[in-house]
Amino acid sequence: MSDLSTANSPDALIDPQFRKQTNKRLTWLRILWWATGLLAILSVIRAVTGVDNLSSAGTVAAALGLAVPIGMAGLGGLWSERAGVVNIGLEGMLILGTFGAGWAGYQWGPWAGLAAAIAFGALGGLIHAVATVTFAVDQIVVGVAINILAIGITQFLAAEWFQGASGGGSTQSPPIAPIGTVTLPGISSVAQTISETDIFFVSDLAGLIAGLTTNVSYITLIAVFAVVATGFILWRTAFGLRLRSCGEAPYAAATLGVPVRTYKYIAVIMSGALAGLGGAYLAIVAAGIYREGQTGGRGYIGLAAMIFGNWRPGGLMAGAALFGYTDALQLRGGEAVHALLLLLAVLLAAYGGYMLYRRRLRGGAISLLIAAGVLSWYLTTTDVPPQFAFIAPYLATLLVLAFATQRLRMPAADGQPYLKGEEH
Repeated sequence: MSDLSTANSPDALIDPQFRKQTNKRLTWLRILWWATGLLAILSVIRAVTGVDNLSSAGTVAAALGLAVPIGMAGLGGLWSERAGVVNIGLEGMLILGTFGAGWAGYQWGPWAGLAAAIAFGALGGLIHAVATVTFAVDQIVVGVAINILAIGITQFLAAEWFQGASGGGSTQSPPIAPIGTVTLPGISSVAQTISETDIFFVSDLAGLIAGLTTNVSYITLIAVFAVVATGFILWRTAFGLRLRSCGEAPYAAATLGVPVRTYKYIAVIMSGALAGLGGAYLAIVAAGIYREGQTGGRGYIGLAAMIFGNWRPGGLMAGAALFGYTDALQLRGGEAVHALLLLLAVLLAAYGGYMLYRRRLRGGAISLLIAAGVLSWYLTTTDVPPQFAFIAPYLATLLVLAFATQRLRMPAADGQPYLKGEEH
């Protein structure tokens, strides 16, 4: 390829310095190294506190389930924002997904519910795309409107369609049949046995494996495939490169023949479909029923996970796993949340030391100060208030976002309206 053809490709639209930074991606070896280190810290905390629930197979399985709807909402946000469209309406699309799953699921089975959830979420994405891409309405305003509209529409339709149905009512659908699970034979049972031996690190690793290989829902497998497919499509195909160019320099991309509006439409509709998939998990797997208010703000947390992950699939899922894990711990009881204080203090101290090593004195000092406060709280109490157990996942998310802001880099044209025919 000549230098001229390279310069006229959408890849040339991305800032060279940004490309230099993003080429320093986490290798699988580095990811494995960090995961091993975190698991070792967790093993130490478990040994010190005596709280086995920190790394049990049940906690891991619960964390995985709680991370799926957050991760799918965040993945939807990634598609949309990589094309330059902010999607605050993910919460509403998640709600539409739960309703679609309940409406079709109780009548025609869980697979029909899954398809309806994706379709309902995609419909929300289409509405968002029409308003923001075609008519250039403010993207934040449209997103908030979709969230409000989704609540009102689902409340109205639930009262119309579910009232009087067997097991249904004005705020919930009739029960949905289970969709089925997968267990890896041999590996699951062996890992479960080893996890009960109370061997340092080994039992914790076995608990992790058991939780990830036992009774895993089909929707969870689809969600994992969606994450892998997103990474491949957006960063390994010409289609993904063009889509990302729409979020970096849409006017320049248009001069190279990229149909910017078409790509934005595809991205925002896909965003809604993925959020609908997350809603399907909540209704079909987590609850077995559609219930009003069951999303619990997970669409907004998905956006936070996306930002934490620096608009990349791997980091996004790490953020979703963080929230899912802390949420799972508060479901395991007060002792587990109390042990979470010690874990949080250790991680903050480690991060503070790293910041000082990088000569970021202010951030390191603040991190160490917070770590000392959390450690003092842990040492002076034997339990935590129930209110803290409830807000622990949200607090963890805020802390992570606060400390991660220095390395974040959103798409250059994210949130900016694209007006065809204008030059910027």
